[in-house]
Amino acid sequence: MATVLAIETSCDETAVAIVKNREVSSNVVSSQIAVHQQYGGVVPEVASRSHLEVIDGAIAQALAESQLSWADIDGIAATCTPGLVGALLVGLTAGKTLAMLHQKPFLGIHHLEGHLYASYLGEPSLEPPFICLLVSGGHTSLIDVLDSGCYETLGQTRDDAAGEAFDKVARLLKLGYPGGPIIDRLAKSGNPKAFKLPEGKIGLPSGGYHPYDTSFSGLKTAVLRLVEKLKATGEELPVNDIAASFQDTVARALSKRAIAGARDRDRDTIVVGGGVAANSGLRQHLLADAASYNLRVLFPPLKYCTDNAAMIACAAADRLNRGDRSPLTLGAQSRMALTDANQLYL
Repeated sequence: MATVLAIETSCDETAVAIVKNREVSSNVVSSQIAVHQQYGGVVPEVASRSHLEVIDGAIAQALAESQLSWADIDGIAATCTPGLVGALLVGLTAGKTLAMLHQKPFLGIHHLEGHLYASYLGEPSLEPPFICLLVSGGHTSLIDVLDSGCYETLGQTRDDAAGEAFDKVARLLKLGYPGGPIIDRLAKSGNPKAFKLPEGKIGLPSGGYHPYDTSFSGLKTAVLRLVEKLKATGEELPVNDIAASFQDTVARALSKRAIAGARDRDRDTIVVGGGVAANSGLRQHLLADAASYNLRVLFPPLKYCTDNAAMIACAAADRLNRGDRSPLTLGAQSRMALTDANQLYL
């Protein structure tokens, strides 16, 4: 396997990592959470400026911690899509510059492909085919991974992503940002059966429901109505019970669809990627439900669930080994389907 230095700046983490043989030699992450908390969410212009301030230091730190030289690096990679364009351009420009300066192959990496590869860092022997549940602040998709670089989307959210719903419900409950970790913590001391909330099914024109698509906007609205109703009584809000009921509903919906995809496609492994992969409710539900069908479930190590460059480097190393290269004219794109990721290479 190739040794790759990768840069990830798609949103609010400035990350640089070096991965060799699916083993992490260094992994530097500079988070901007404290910067954006005062706004209650990520401000794109602020994120871009913050990336510019720390990117050089992060690259130097990653190289120093790996104890490798530029001669040991086989390729340079950077996330190029999807994400905040201004933020992506910081990492993309840095990656291209390093590739030209050190005469190394350059690879632009799809951010969701990186999340898919995060589980390889905890299970280096993992190989397709398998089902991948991608759940983050901006994306919720169920993917059939047929082979390396060969993906089929089975289902996706029709509105809010799972992580986005966590943030919005946390804001509704005045819990702060980011909402996912806060709700997860409060849910542990709450009753998940305290309130019955809608799962959010997608109807089909021919009747019945879509087996894989998700919807969380209705769930978010249901929590809003519940909070309004409880506030009208004048009693203190049972925040822990609301958090637990909301999280349980999301976890059940995602688990049900992932298992349906694995069984329908005759896959024995479900891989989970994205920030919501760190959620304890989802982990407990999916592991327990999958055991009933003798399915293996792989979650990335917790530090590789949220945005990081190690997962980008792992994906890039696989691409590099297969002979993929990106042109230095490659630009940043705010959106691109994972199924179109092969368009990033010559």
